[in-house]
Amino acid sequence: MAATSSTHTSKPKPVAVAAPTFETPKFEMPKFEMPKMEVPAAFREFAEKGIAQAKENYEKVKTAAEKVTDTLETAYTTASSGCSGYGAKLIETARSNSNAAFDLYGELLSAKSYSEVVEKTTAYMRTQFETLTAQAKTLAEHAQKVATETVEPIKETISTMGKAA
Repeated sequence: MAATSSTHTSKPKPVAVAAPTFETPKFEMPKFEMPKMEVPAAFREFAEKGIAQAKENYEKVKTAAEKVTDTLETAYTTASSGCSGYGAKLIETARSNSNAAFDLYGELLSAKSYSEVVEKTTAYMRTQFETLTAQAKTLAEHAQKVATETVEPIKETISTMGKAA
């Protein structure tokens, strides 16, 4: 075996060079003596009145905002419970109408002739028309009541705020 010699060349290692540092120049504000002035009494009085009036106006706005918030909460609660009541009435109406239809189908199954089927169907339709008319009237009255109860406090609040302004 022959010995091979390898030549290894080394590269020069990079040297870190520090970047030049930059210092911001120091600048000092010149010191001036402030003249001593007294605020005139009329100006102080005017400023105090302005502050007092601003506080008074803030209290008025705060009170009005709280009243409006209370009114809106009341209106929301009224509308929410009214809508729940309306939904319950709709469900009761649907249940009543479904029961009436099933009762009719039961009677039709026990009918002995075509004329009896026509008679029972006609009687059902007449009764159901009257029932649906009454149900629609009840639902409309309930919706009107909810709308009135929801809007009335808002109208009153707006009216009293308009008089106060």
